[in-house]
Amino acid sequence: MPFDASTLRYDAKGLIPVIAQDQASREVLMFAWMNAEAVQRTLATGQVTYWSRSRAAFWVKGETSGHTQRLVEMRLDCDRDCLLVLVEQIGPACHTNRPNCFFTAIRDGAEVVISDPL
Repeated sequence: MPFDASTLRYDAKGLIPVIAQDQASREVLMFAWMNAEAVQRTLATGQVTYWSRSRAAFWVKGETSGHTQRLVEMRLDCDRDCLLVLVEQIGPACHTNRPNCFFTAIRDGAEVVISDPL
């Protein structure tokens, strides 16, 4: 059955949440948003393309930093309202130059930075 991005369940702003995960290590790298066109661009090019809510523009991961995400597989959750992209990550995934965006933990009621920039 061919994939139709319009069958995904987007929010009122036409966006769907996306979790990026390293395909080899299975480490969760980041969270972002896509719209239907970003989904199609990602599938067509193999380069993960997100929708930047703050800039109201498409954002190809690594376009300026060189820290790219090559799409290995896109998965839909059971409700079709969230995506998981398995990627080959080149360089750090986070704009803070850390391996992933989840570098702060809450431990014993305090925030603790658990990963330094590379």
